[in-house]
Amino acid sequence: MKKLALIAGGIMLLFSSAIFAEPHADEALKHAKEAVEHGKMGHSVVLVEHAETALEHAKQAKEAAKGDDAKHHLHEAVESLQQGIEHGKLEHAEMATHAVEDAVKHIEAGNK
Repeated sequence: MKKLALIAGGIMLLFSSAIFAEPHADEALKHAKEAVEHGKMGHSVVLVEHAETALEHAKQAKEAAKGDDAKHHLHEAVESLQQGIEHGKLEHAEMATHAVEDAVKHIEAGNK
């Protein structure tokens, strides 16, 4: 019975990283979605604020990511957020919004 409990516990431990999402990725996703909402309203300044916060969290999530697929998606999210910030600072709300929308997709894919 103890062996069965140890095996079950080991299996749960192995899959725990897949079950529990990375907190920085969750924060990055939250702020990226906020950035998209404001971008759709044409609020470039607020988009940039949220995208910058999302970027910092996405960088930390990328460092903590396990597996090549997750790291790849979070790398792409970082690049998309950087593009969104650049466009947002130029007050190109539509282009900034599209870039951050791409980041959202990559954060979601990398945080599974």
